Amino acid sequence: MFSIYIQVMKILVIEPFFTGSHKQWIHSYQHSSQHTVEILSLPGRYWKWRMYGASVAISRLFQESGPRPDLIIASDMLDLSTFVALCRKQLKNVPIVLYFHENQITYPWSPKDRDIILNRNNQYGFINYTSALVADQIFYNSKYHKTSFLGQLPLFLKQFPDYQELQNIEIIKKKSEVLYLGMDLQRFDQYRTSEKNKVPAILWNHRWEYDKNPEDFYKALCFLEKEAIDFELIVLGEQYQKYPEVFDNIKKQFYDKIIHFGYATSFSTYARLLWQADILPVSSKQDFFGGSVVEAIYCNCIPLLPDRLAYPEHIPDGFKSQCIYINQNDFHQKLKSLFLHPLPKEKNRLLSDFVARYDWSNLANHYDTVFADLTKTNKI
Repeated sequence: MFSIYIQVMKILVIEPFFTGSHKQWIHSYQHSSQHTVEILSLPGRYWKWRMYGASVAISRLFQESGPRPDLIIASDMLDLSTFVALCRKQLKNVPIVLYFHENQITYPWSPKDRDIILNRNNQYGFINYTSALVADQIFYNSKYHKTSFLGQLPLFLKQFPDYQELQNIEIIKKKSEVLYLGMDLQRFDQYRTSEKNKVPAILWNHRWEYDKNPEDFYKALCFLEKEAIDFELIVLGEQYQKYPEVFDNIKKQFYDKIIHFGYATSFSTYARLLWQADILPVSSKQDFFGGSVVEAIYCNCIPLLPDRLAYPEHIPDGFKSQCIYINQNDFHQKLKSLFLHPLPKEKNRLLSDFVARYDWSNLANHYDTVFADLTKTNKI
């Protein structure tokens, strides 16, 4: 049970990879919280080096900063054990929360990654493991994330030759809870559009990377074309210098169906395109929460999601037969069905209302109370 009275505190959020969804989450909580939320961060680049070296730079910056905070929230990108060792004098009696946006033990690595080829990818997962040991409290952004991380820890530790210390898993489990990702969903409201598409528009609004599995998305488009089902196409998402070649195939093969193709340079453009889209077929191999999916659902885009990862948590039970698929054939058939038998508008609104629970208007007070109670009730 959480108390009604909220003790106003000074919270320091430490984020070595300050960009994208991590940055957005921190800024939006800072804006929504009753607490004083300060940020200690490094630029969001060189993620592997951030996991290795950021703790040394962050510890220096922390020691040079002002008065001690009442609570520290550290990202999973921080080597927390090194940070605590370097700042042990300044951290006396300061509780530390570890927030897992993602983890490197269950993250599906690309087989082309150099660290996979050189068999040295375990080091990043080990940083997550030792950080979890050091933290006073651990929060995960979804039930799936908590379950998968704790479930994989035994296999991860058993690969090492001796002194595997498996008893530590129970220690980590006892201080692990779910704290869903807070999102600023209401900012989409002002960009709602009544613009109609000639035919239903399919949406992609994820990063252009291996783990989002664009190949199966492309196969779904080809299936619709083979079935003579007409559609329009909105392809959004951040793309890097190197990206899966399948996006070039999509652009070339479906050029006459494209409403938008590429990164949206402004939030207003992104929001309007989400409101304009009709169907969101998702094929990702990795999503510990799925913020882009939640954004699309909030904007009345009908999702078709795999029965894995965190996705089922975003769909109410009465919609899972239509919006969740179990294999590739089921994916294609249910996608076809959404074109032939579209959901009524009132059902769209029910889906939107369901994910609105992640908006800060519903979560900010919960966050504030959870963090205040961690210190006030001596839970840590």
